Amino acid sequence: LQLEQFGSVLGNEFSILRSPGSVVFRNGNWPIPGERIPDVAALSMGFSVKEDLSWPGLAVGNLFHRPRATVMVMVKGVDKLALPPGSVISYPLENAVPFSLDSVANSIHSLFSEETPVVLQLAPSEERVYMVGKANSVFEDLSVTLRQLRNRLFQENSVLSSLPLNSLSRNNEVDLLFLSELQVLHDISSLLSRHKHLAKDHSPDLYSLELAGLDEIGKRYGEDSEQFRDASKILVDALQKFADDMYNLYGGNAVVELVTVKSFDTSLVRKTRTILETKQAKNPASPYNLAYKYNFEYSVVFNMVLWIMIALALAVIITSYNIWNMDPGYDSIIYRMTNQKIRMD
Repeated sequence: LQLEQFGSVLGNEFSILRSPGSVVFRNGNWPIPGERIPDVAALSMGFSVKEDLSWPGLAVGNLFHRPRATVMVMVKGVDKLALPPGSVISYPLENAVPFSLDSVANSIHSLFSEETPVVLQLAPSEERVYMVGKANSVFEDLSVTLRQLRNRLFQENSVLSSLPLNSLSRNNEVDLLFLSELQVLHDISSLLSRHKHLAKDHSPDLYSLELAGLDEIGKRYGEDSEQFRDASKILVDALQKFADDMYNLYGGNAVVELVTVKSFDTSLVRKTRTILETKQAKNPASPYNLAYKYNFEYSVVFNMVLWIMIALALAVIITSYNIWNMDPGYDSIIYRMTNQKIRMD
């Protein structure tokens, strides 16, 4: 039983489809924790992380030449895809928990706020989209809702005219969901190719895509079905083309990463609370609203500031009092002596 659980945990994969020479990923079988994938993306872009990442898969690389874009694609419903050997570096993924690249997006916003970089996070199956910066103008025509995606598929220049559907059907909603995600991949690279100047600026861009169409096909037809095998092959070809297009649009200076997850381990997900919750955690040991515990340096700094301000205040009071009570004829030499006597003295 333990062997089966260990195999299910490490069955998922984290793959590097494309990467520039400035970002070095070593070949090896080192497992990467699922919750540290955002840190890998941040470090590869040259950003700092809260906790050190002791993972030998990512080398230091060139610190003065970082990639201009990071593309992260997550595929649900399969632990690994039949990617072509040699051109892809894959690592086992342990503790597959849901993750997001919000921390990376926040780093980009804080460091490059004036340059408005492209930040796009999209999950077509959930109709979830997040666009900031120049992404609003570049991808304003991108289909994001299920109805828009369905209408986009039946247009003349859709992927249906070029994809070998084989056992997949245009009349099935599950198949259309899978095909619509492939259409999104095609439209992103196509829309970006019309604005190539955005891929040549100095601000890094971020793309995060979540694909669940293959998972729905597996649930509908079964993982041993012909539809699932055809969909997996079509998805591999589409991902390879998408990776090549994005890599070439950024002049070979982009990292394209792939995460394949059979299913998330919900038992490993950290439970968090938001400030919108009405219920508060009970703590009988401290029922009062106690103040924050300051460190030992607080008293030193406080006393320095306090006594310096007191000394300055006393100096101002004494000086003001002496000036107010000064007798110009007695206390000032200017009024008691003539100019001739000043020169003689």
